[in-house]
Amino acid sequence: MIIDARGSRRRMAFALLVVAVVVGAFAIRLVDLQIVQAAELTASAEQRRTIPVTTYGVRGSIVDSDGEVLADSVERFDITASPKNAKLDETWMTVDGERVKVPTAQAIQAIADLTGADPNELYRTLAENRDSDFAYLAKKVTLEVFTKVRDLGIPWVYSELHPARTYPSGAIAGNLVGFIGTDGPQAGIEIQQDECLAATNGKSTYESSADGVRLPGSTVVEQEAKDGGTIHLTIDADLQWYAQQVVAEYGTSLGADSGSAMIVEVATGRIMAAADWPSVDPNDVDGVGVGDLGARVFSTPFEPGSVIKVATFASLLDAGKISPRTELTVPGVYTEGLPEGSSIKDSWAHGDLRLTATGVLVNSSNIGTAMLSTRLGLEKRRAYLEAFGFNSDTAVDFYGESSGRVLPMNELDPLTGLTQQFGQGMSATSAQVAALYQTIGNGGVRMPLTLVDGCEWPDGTWTQRPSTEGIRVVSQAAADTTVQMMEVTAQEGFIKNMVAIPGYRVAVKTGTAEVAENGVYGSQRIVSVAGLVPAGDPQYAIVVTFVKPDTMRTSAAAAPAFAAIAKQVIKTFRITPQTKGAPSIPTTW
Repeated sequence: MIIDARGSRRRMAFALLVVAVVVGAFAIRLVDLQIVQAAELTASAEQRRTIPVTTYGVRGSIVDSDGEVLADSVERFDITASPKNAKLDETWMTVDGERVKVPTAQAIQAIADLTGADPNELYRTLAENRDSDFAYLAKKVTLEVFTKVRDLGIPWVYSELHPARTYPSGAIAGNLVGFIGTDGPQAGIEIQQDECLAATNGKSTYESSADGVRLPGSTVVEQEAKDGGTIHLTIDADLQWYAQQVVAEYGTSLGADSGSAMIVEVATGRIMAAADWPSVDPNDVDGVGVGDLGARVFSTPFEPGSVIKVATFASLLDAGKISPRTELTVPGVYTEGLPEGSSIKDSWAHGDLRLTATGVLVNSSNIGTAMLSTRLGLEKRRAYLEAFGFNSDTAVDFYGESSGRVLPMNELDPLTGLTQQFGQGMSATSAQVAALYQTIGNGGVRMPLTLVDGCEWPDGTWTQRPSTEGIRVVSQAAADTTVQMMEVTAQEGFIKNMVAIPGYRVAVKTGTAEVAENGVYGSQRIVSVAGLVPAGDPQYAIVVTFVKPDTMRTSAAAAPAFAAIAKQVIKTFRITPQTKGAPSIPTTW
């Protein structure tokens, strides 16, 4: 075979020439990119930026038992800008539907007119942040304002969705709902149930062009935003409103420092209303004092006075130590077994009284209560008080809740061991007192107080459902008998005309507690009326309390408010009138 050497050399030379040309072209292009166009390409890359964006999840709502919204999130928008892309002399803007170039000052003035911002401050923001891609022009504007700013078509102006909190019902249940501050949830359900309500924000990025315009199709979602759940409360917003109005009206007329009312469904422990006065409107937190920002019904214990006697008599009945007709001679002063110099007196002067146990309760005799209490051992007395829920938080476990105080055994002496039985020397919250009356009305079974029905998540599932398991404290017979004795109080006690409701039987107990200041009891009082409606078939427990009233310092001060709320409860829940008469129990012998 003959090989053409010259042809092979020509083909080899041609191939080498092609390779040299290609390599040379790449070299020239490399020089062009790295040297000739380096500055231009660097500037272009700097202008084509990846912009991070926070996408906001929506915080969950708080609603009442009927779904009425008490707290909600609304769409608000932050108006932002890219100062480095804003020319301070002129800019593009949409005017009367046409894209035109206008002085930048005109565009800034248009933004200021819509947002209420200071145009000089907006110009200063752009001028002082020339190297920045981001600056705030206005925060949390409404959808209407956002739309108008967007329609201006200014290329370096953007927006971010930023949900804001609103409270459509204002001060209704404001003490329970709480509020959001600059540092997040600050009080009430907002902070207690934050795990359910809180949203999880997401993250995304997009690329912008040299003039700051978002490039279509460049958005990349790195983390999806997640909305919070809805908290369902047990309260009835209309009843809550009414209770707040009544407490405010009567509290003001009495010149009281504060007042509260709580309504509890007897069979379930569900709180239908828990009113405080004064109270907070979550939309205007600065409008009230610091002491009025929370829920005093849960957070502020006080010496409850004689409303606690219901627990004492139910305990004695349960232990078999008394009956409603137990006879007792009550002296004007009681000193038996007490430390030297100590004595127990009633709120009125009297000689020997021949009272039955029911008469002791109806007349709210401290002396008679103390004498009957001695029939039960000190440790047993204290154990009953704790079984009724005193000295511990309620099942609501409200944010900032107080457990009150029942004196421990090592601090009890013969005197305080008796005074605790009529609500002196111990402390309790309105919620704990309401739990006591719920227990008595429910045949002696204490149900866990419930304020939150649960958390409903966006996918329809529920969590945090409350317990419905009750605890028996006293027997059915002891509880029912105690209700009958309370009914005699409503029929024959000194507030009988104030709490009477035609067609309905009512069971009540009054309380007038002295207020200790600097360790000494003075002339100030805390007055209460607590009870059950209807007495023949207790369905709702009601407690009304006023702190330091000026115009009337007996429990009669709270009776009209109790009656007004009881009547509204009857209307709200359409309680059937009672035809059967009340039991007759003698009060004297």
